[in-house]
Amino acid sequence: MVREDGKRNFVMLENGEKTKQFTGRMPRQAALKAARRLEGYDSYESEDEAKDDATEIRLLERGTDRVHVYDAWAWRDTAPNDKPGWMQQNEVSSVTRGNVSKQGIEHIEK
Repeated sequence: MVREDGKRNFVMLENGEKTKQFTGRMPRQAALKAARRLEGYDSYESEDEAKDDATEIRLLERGTDRVHVYDAWAWRDTAPNDKPGWMQQNEVSSVTRGNVSKQGIEHIEK
């Protein structure tokens, strides 16, 4: 279901349970947000390392029967030189980056 601002809500399904909610105009945008919040990817220093250990995520689009399935991975990267002021004040030296690869769409039977 699309909101007035054009964004849609997606709920992560873990073991059949609805857990976290992510918002985005497209499913991939929500999946990228979910990928950056995955557990266990803090030790990876490069995308290639993390991609070899991809995690399947399933995002249910609110108001529909569609489940978007992605392989997702994340890794730590150095913070950019033009980082915002709050990052400089807190001396943040690294950021979490994420990427996804769509595997397909499934439909939930009611």
